[in-house]
Amino acid sequence: MTTEHRDLDIDRFDLPIPLDVRSDHGCFGCGRLNPYGLRLRFVQIGPVEVMAEFEPGAVHEGFAGVVHGGIVTTLLDEAMAWAAFAAGAWVVTARLDVRFRRPVVVGEPVRVFGRVRDDRRRLVEVDGRVARVADGVLLAEASGAFVRVPPEQAAAWRAQYLDGADEPAS
Repeated sequence: MTTEHRDLDIDRFDLPIPLDVRSDHGCFGCGRLNPYGLRLRFVQIGPVEVMAEFEPGAVHEGFAGVVHGGIVTTLLDEAMAWAAFAAGAWVVTARLDVRFRRPVVVGEPVRVFGRVRDDRRRLVEVDGRVARVADGVLLAEASGAFVRVPPEQAAAWRAQYLDGADEPAS
């Protein structure tokens, strides 16, 4: 059974909504305790869409002045997983297809977005994109399939990563 999210009533949301994620963990994408992590802070900007801003530094460099493709992929993966969460699903990545459109430049702030495209029983299909803050130019995009984790794993992650906040409405 497929659930399309295009028909959701966006007027019932007071957006953006910060995702209330605990800061006392070491997740590379969103944890504050990881000294090498990206420390992303996502906000929900639609019923099934999230966004975070990120300013890459020299530690994220691949070739001179350009952010490493693995870091860009991690930004997309993280945004896409949190979009699935915003839609009510705790997931892990099953497939991720990334297209690099233009270089992500060290020191230039970007916005990363994730949006659920299709939500099935076990599989959640999500799209992501990275755009330059200054002019909105698309730098990278991705599509992926994410698999729901078992209920006991979702409960454990909820306890570990959420700060007593209610999960976003789906």
